[in-house]
Amino acid sequence: MRTWLLIALVVAVVIVLIVRRLRGEPLVAREVFGAPVILLAIGVYGLVKLEIFTFADGLWLALGSAVGCGLGAVRATTTKLFERDGVLWLRYTGWTFGVWVLSLLVNFGIGFLATTAGAHPDARPVTLSIGVSLLGEALVIGKRAKTTGLPYAPPSDSLLSRR
Repeated sequence: MRTWLLIALVVAVVIVLIVRRLRGEPLVAREVFGAPVILLAIGVYGLVKLEIFTFADGLWLALGSAVGCGLGAVRATTTKLFERDGVLWLRYTGWTFGVWVLSLLVNFGIGFLATTAGAHPDARPVTLSIGVSLLGEALVIGKRAKTTGLPYAPPSDSLLSRR
């Protein structure tokens, strides 16, 4: 698959995810933890296919991943968890959206610094960056969800269905 097509697909999925969560949606464990795992797998696959990966690339990747995971965790603290129909629901707030924008700016800044310092641009796959950020968010949301004592919502029959 062409890189630009993969990036466009990932961006489209992330936009749909954000819009759904701004409206509020049932908190389904598979959706919270599934997206980060899939994006991480695609990103790692992209890294494995690289012909050249230097120690400096690894350091920049580690720095970007730590910052991305941290910003994802911060983003999760700005979400609203609430009960509806006996199950957990999640809603992004304006602050959540603000942290998304901050995350993008910081990620682009780290990428610019890494490339300027000689790191290979392909050593920081977009899918991996987004996956790490969503993983940080999922871990904090999962911990917060557990403390509520409420169950996750059951998965829907269709990926396109809205409850």
